[in-house]
Amino acid sequence: MVLSNPCEKQLGLSSRQVELKKAQGKQNIVLERAAKTTGQILKDNICTLFNLFNVLIAIALAFAGAWSNMFFILVIAINILIGIIQELHARNLVEKLSLLSRPMVKVIRDGIVAKLPAQELVEEDVTELETGNQVCADSVILEGHVEVDESLLSGEADPVYKSPGERLLSGSFIVSGKCTARIEHVGIDNYASQVAHEAKKQRRIHSELLATMRKVTHYTGFLIPPLGIVLFVQAVILRGDSVDNAIVTNAAGLLGMLPKGLVLLISISLAAGIIALSGKKVLVQELFALETQAHVDTLCLDKTGTLTLGKRHVEDVLQTKAGKAMPFDRLMGAFVYSAVDNNVTFRAIKDYFKADSCLKSEETVPFSSERKWSAVKFDNFSVVAGAPECISGAEMPEQIIKAFKSGKRVIAVGIAYAPVSAQEPLPEVHLLAYIVIADTIRKDAVKTLRYFQREGVALKLISGDNSAAVSALASKAGFPGAERYIDMSRINDDAQMEEAAMEYSVFGRATPQQKQKLIQVMQRQGRSVAMAGDGVNDLLALREADCSIAVAEGSDAARQVAQVVLLNSDFSALPEVLKQGRRVVNNITRAAGAFFVKTIYSVMLSLVCVLLNIPFPLMPIQITLIDLIIEGYPAFFMSFEPDWRKVSGEFLKDVIYRALPNAVSILVCFLVLLISSWNTFYVEDQLRTLFYMVVGTVGIQAVFKAAWPLNKLRTFLCVTMTAGFYAAVILFHSLLHTAVPSANTMLIFALIVPLSFLIERSADAVLRKRAGT
Repeated sequence: MVLSNPCEKQLGLSSRQVELKKAQGKQNIVLERAAKTTGQILKDNICTLFNLFNVLIAIALAFAGAWSNMFFILVIAINILIGIIQELHARNLVEKLSLLSRPMVKVIRDGIVAKLPAQELVEEDVTELETGNQVCADSVILEGHVEVDESLLSGEADPVYKSPGERLLSGSFIVSGKCTARIEHVGIDNYASQVAHEAKKQRRIHSELLATMRKVTHYTGFLIPPLGIVLFVQAVILRGDSVDNAIVTNAAGLLGMLPKGLVLLISISLAAGIIALSGKKVLVQELFALETQAHVDTLCLDKTGTLTLGKRHVEDVLQTKAGKAMPFDRLMGAFVYSAVDNNVTFRAIKDYFKADSCLKSEETVPFSSERKWSAVKFDNFSVVAGAPECISGAEMPEQIIKAFKSGKRVIAVGIAYAPVSAQEPLPEVHLLAYIVIADTIRKDAVKTLRYFQREGVALKLISGDNSAAVSALASKAGFPGAERYIDMSRINDDAQMEEAAMEYSVFGRATPQQKQKLIQVMQRQGRSVAMAGDGVNDLLALREADCSIAVAEGSDAARQVAQVVLLNSDFSALPEVLKQGRRVVNNITRAAGAFFVKTIYSVMLSLVCVLLNIPFPLMPIQITLIDLIIEGYPAFFMSFEPDWRKVSGEFLKDVIYRALPNAVSILVCFLVLLISSWNTFYVEDQLRTLFYMVVGTVGIQAVFKAAWPLNKLRTFLCVTMTAGFYAAVILFHSLLHTAVPSANTMLIFALIVPLSFLIERSADAVLRKRAGT
């Protein structure tokens, strides 16, 4: 890039040039954000195959005028609303966080310096950047020298020295010095935006519950259209039923195949867990992210922002004889009062020593990574601070050598009586003290790491910093396997990456692409991986992970990408996320068997009805009552019970094994009643009532099985569920299209119930034997 002449640098763009740039679309606006739009949220929650089947059945029932049989559509509407409201709330909260963190920038236009929001910048604007400023667009330095913190981009905590002609990347921070820079990229062309865009293309939802619901809907989708057509044609043409009656009876069989109640229970349970976490200042942006967290067996952490606060503190000050002979604290107070440095190391020193204006400074030399020292000149001496090897050639004490080896930073402070200049080597410096600087480990980090280790979750620490330093810090925080570390700059191929992922726990000098590859390797090894990070350098890994976690103090892009945001940036909140996820999944898995009973017997009964050319024996309103009283009511309240056990097994396989014996029992009982009705005194409405009571009773058996062992809550739920169902059959028989059971019906019912229980137990024993349990 050709630099402008000095006069033009000072003037910047004119107002007319700015307007022309905006008209050309060269403004610093990122049109594509990682967060979903309102339209995308509505589409994702409304336009599903599951919803389509239910809506089509509802339309058919409306056409037939069967309004009382359409209560099920309320379940679908509630489920949709829960998903939409949760996602809108999460999206809006993240956007508010982004607005709060949106920086202002000094820009030179028409020769005048003004402060403008970052999105008002245009290509070729000239900006003024100084200590503490964020670089909001990729730029080239025109004048000045600065130290830049690129940790959010590269993960490397050490500041990088930049001179005229060198590039500044968006998302980095100026930690010392001052410069003017010309913007070369805006909006989506910025480095940080490019990384975020790449991450956006790889977004995936990792959810076993969601995958199961889609699989069930997919398979039933093959059955519903052909079965619906065949049952309708048989009813109208072969049996001579009216069109309205054919629609109503066929709708019951088709509705029963779709686990509406389970879908609603999953949504409510996840939403309740998300609400509970919001009280802990944890934002879950996707409904199924909570369930995904429950399956995590490997947690990858970025050091800064998760294990540490991203801050440093003075741990120790070791004075020499010369330092003890001087008013050292006052000298340091005068030094920090006048120093212009603002990197994390010097902020720690400024926090430790009280600023003192007792001495008037004449000149300051800012820190640079080339010199590795800074200085403040007073009347007839200068205070110099920097790397020990640059300040003094004296041998370091053993205590300081140990500090170095443990990954801590050491700053040497001395006094020089000869002139000090940034352009000249340091004169003789009399050493006064060593200052030991340590990273600040997050409160409760040790306790949190122990929790995950105890729960069988493997921990991996991935950082852009020096691997030995990261290992030392990890050891201090009680990170398991901290001694097993590797420098990722030595990894050259996929085979080495595979081996490293298996063998090591701490990974240093990792690039953003290597972080992503490590996640992929672990997933190929059969692990469910969560990634916690805070910077642009973590975006690709966050997108790749099964569950992604960001801290609110991190970058805007990381907050948008992540499924879970720690609003207080509190790492100790993660165990609660795991607990809530496990509670939801374990309780849903236990209750899901009762819901799948209806799905399985609906398919079986529909096939039998096609083969025998008989109407489906249940009505939509009857299915809805079972959905609400037998399946939904007890499962809803039991879903709030604490259950922190590690999630095991396959969800779909487990629930089918739980549900199949009850479904087989209902099918056999139906066939027994059907065969016996051909030669007995059954009245049609009494036969329908008898079978409905049998279906409800077997469903109640399934709930008792799911609730075992009983406690006070489960006993209450099971008793009230049982009483509620039988009371509804008698009290609301007109609405349910049943009859009040006669004495003969009750007698046969008393005989068929033990048979249903015997069949269920026998089928369960056969399945257990086949499964080897």
